[in-house]
Amino acid sequence: MQGATAEPLSLELGWPSYQQITVDRWRDGQHDQRHDYIAEEVPISLIYNGVPHVVMLATPTNLEEFALGFSITEGIIKSPQELLSARVYNRSNGIEVQIKIPDQRFQCMSDKGRNLTGRTGCGLCGASTLKQAIRQPNPVNGGLTVSAAELRSALTDIKQHQKLNQLTGAVHAAAWAVPGQGILDIREDVGRHNALDKLIGFLLRNGKDLSAGFVVVTSRASYEMVQKTAWIGITLLAAISAPTGLAIRLANEAGLTLIGFARDDQHVIYTHPQRLTHSNSL
Repeated sequence: MQGATAEPLSLELGWPSYQQITVDRWRDGQHDQRHDYIAEEVPISLIYNGVPHVVMLATPTNLEEFALGFSITEGIIKSPQELLSARVYNRSNGIEVQIKIPDQRFQCMSDKGRNLTGRTGCGLCGASTLKQAIRQPNPVNGGLTVSAAELRSALTDIKQHQKLNQLTGAVHAAAWAVPGQGILDIREDVGRHNALDKLIGFLLRNGKDLSAGFVVVTSRASYEMVQKTAWIGITLLAAISAPTGLAIRLANEAGLTLIGFARDDQHVIYTHPQRLTHSNSL
C-alpha cells in the first residue's frame, strides 16, 4: 500500500470533524493495515460586517460559539449582546462565518490590523502591534473556593468527556467545572485556544455564572489562555501541562489562580493559591 487512503469529504452536510482512513501500522517489527480516525483542521474565515478579518485553522464544530468567544476575548465586542448575528456557510475550500456587530465596534477594528491567517497552534497570530498582542485584562474578582479533591475529580473525568479525542488522539479540550457538580460542559478543537474560545462562547451565550466555576484545559497554559480566561472574569485556570513565564506574570497581575501540571495525582499552583483548599489526607 502506498500511503493512506482517505474517505472522500462530503460537503452536503458540512465539513466533518474527523475522517476515517486506512493506514499501515508497524509495531515491534509487525505490520498490519487498520482503520484510523484523523482529526480535521479546516480554514475558518471570520468575516465581520462583510469584511474578512482572520482565517483560523480549527475543528469545524460549535462555530457560532467560537465566533462569540473569539469576538469577546479579542476585545472586538464588549458583550454577547453586541454579536448581532453569526451565520455559518460551507465553501468548497473551507468555512465562512459571517458575523454582524454594531458599526461602532466595527470601526474600532480598523486599528487592529489583523487580516492574517492563524495557524492551529497560534493564539496571537495576526497581531500587528505589541499593545494589541499583550492586552491586560481587568483584575478578576470572586471568592471561588475549589478543593483539591474536586480539581482532581475534574481532571480524572475530563478524559471520558473528550469524545473526539477518544477517536483521534489529536485534539485539545477546554472544560467548565463547578464545585459540587463536576464537569458540566466541554468543547474540543485541534487548537487549544480555539477550544477555549468555543467554551467561553458557550458560557456567555447561555448566561452561565462565571464566578461559580473554573476551567480545565488539556494543554499548556500559554499567555493567551490566561488572557482569554481572565478577560471574561473566570478566576481559576488549571492546565495539564506547564505554564509559560508570561502566563504566570499575567495571572499574578490579574488575580487569576493558575495551576499547571494538573494530573490525577499532582498539581502545581503558580499564582493566588488561596482559591484551592487541601485536606490533611491529600
